[in-house]
This record gives sequence, C-alpha cells and structure tokens, in this order.
Amino acid sequence: MLVEATLSMAILSILGLVLLKLSLNVLHPRQWALQQTVTDAYMTYERAYAQRVPFDTVTSNTSPWPVYPNTSQTTVELGRLPGDRPITGTIFRSRTADPGNLNMSGTAATNPAGMTVWRLQSVVSYQIGGRQYIKSRTVVRAQ
Repeated sequence: MLVEATLSMAILSILGLVLLKLSLNVLHPRQWALQQTVTDAYMTYERAYAQRVPFDTVTSNTSPWPVYPNTSQTTVELGRLPGDRPITGTIFRSRTADPGNLNMSGTAATNPAGMTVWRLQSVVSYQIGGRQYIKSRTVVRAQ
C-alpha cells in the first residue's frame, strides 16, 4: 500500500510540474507583449515631446535634438513591469534639416513660402531577455 501511494504521489508530482511548465509557456508571450506595449507608450511620449517643444528651442544650439550626425544619448526608464521591475533603455535623439530650407541649398523658387523644416528623430534601444530591440519615431516640424 505504501509503495502504491508513493508511486501515485510521484506521478501526480510529475503531472503537476508538466502542467506548471505549460502554463509558464503560455505566460511568456504575454510578458513580451506587455513589454512591447510599455515601450510603445514611451515612444508616444517622445513623439508628443518633439511636437510640444517650441520651434526656437528645436533650432537652438541647446536643442534636445543635436544636428545629425551628432546625437544626444540618455538612459531612461521606459516603464515598470509587474513586481515593480523597471524596463530601462537608451534614447538617442538627432535632427536633420530639409535640403529645401533657404539657409541650406533651397532657393526662393524651390521654397517660395520660406519655410524651415526639421526632422526630429528619437530612437530607443532596449533589451528584453538578452535580445536587443530598437524603436524609432520621427516628427517633422515646420515653421
């Protein structure tokens, strides 16, 4: 009787461990999707920030977006996962002028409105599970 009970407990333990492993395999993709959603939300913030900054600040020498090929690099907290685990990444910012700007190669014939156009690019680099991910957002600002 004791041998049968021990054998039954061993079989139930093995079955329990297999079911636990299967449930963890189902949860892992959800964790990845949650991390992707958090980083997408941060990139929405970056886009809103690029649209909100006054144009004079964008074009100044102290702009958060230096002129390409220079970049500004900042380590940021993208969000937090359940269990209060932070997701951190590095944000790279740079800006490029439109070639049709009057102070570039544009002329009054190619740019009759005299507009100044800048592309502000924010790129975030982060790691999940040992894999490197990169997301970017580009905002076109004109004046």
